[in-house]
Parts: sequence; structure tokens; C-alpha cells
Amino acid sequence: MKPWIKRSLLAFTGISIALGGLAACGTRGHHERGPMSAEKMAEVRGKVIERITSKLDLDAAQQQKLNVLADKVQAQRAAFIGQSADPRAELRSLVAAEKFDRARALGLLDEKTRVLQVSSPEVINALADFYDSLNPTQQAEVRDRMAHRKGWFGRG
Repeated sequence: MKPWIKRSLLAFTGISIALGGLAACGTRGHHERGPMSAEKMAEVRGKVIERITSKLDLDAAQQQKLNVLADKVQAQRAAFIGQSADPRAELRSLVAAEKFDRARALGLLDEKTRVLQVSSPEVINALADFYDSLNPTQQAEVRDRMAHRKGWFGRG
């Protein structure tokens, strides 16, 4: 093979890899980093509630209990994330210096554990209230969906 063809092919391959890498790094679609905005959270919450309501054919009382559960989960999530505008910045700060900040890491762990200990009983009670309000057929549907690894109403 002639040297100019080899060089051209190598250059084309290198440019293709570089452009592909830049395109992959530049996309910020579904996997956008950082916490969801309030608008995005409300949109996702609405879709999840609508999907669960339609799949289980919930009545008004059951839907109200589902909304209470969603409120509790959302409050727990907000408390877990905390007041930080960028939760990942806290983690990056642990390794920002030459030595790992063990004291800060333990402090973060204590803070997150405390939030879970305080808010989890409310979430569990709301989940139990919702599940107990379902009729046996609806409960069986929930168990079936969870047994088939679809999560709580994944696609499919």
C-alpha cells in the first residue's frame, strides 16, 4: 500500500474517533448530570403516577394514597440531597486535596444516614398504606411485576 494512502486512512480513522468521542461527550440528553429541576421532577412524577394508576386501575382513594407516597418519597429525596446546589461537588471535595478527607466523608455519611433514619418510617408507612389499600388482584399485579424484574412498572 502506498504511504500516502496509509497516512490518509490513519488520519481519517483518528479524526473519526476524535469526532465520535466529542459527540458522545457533548450529548446531554436523558442522562443529564445533576439533580432534576422542579419542573422535570413534577413531569416525571406525573408520568409515574399516571402509569401506576392506569396499570393498576386505581380508584380515587387509592390514587390519593399513591400521591401521599409520592410526596413522602419526594420529600425524602430532597432531604437526602440536602441544600447543596451540586451534590457531586461534595464528593469531589473529598478527593480535591492530596489526602482523602475522612472526617468530611464520615460527616456526610452521618448526615445522610440521619436523614434516612428520620424520613424512612414515613415513607414505609405511606407505602404500606398504599399497598394495603389495593385489592388482592392489584396486589398480585404489583408482586408479579416486581418478580419479573420490571421494577415498579418499567416499560414492557
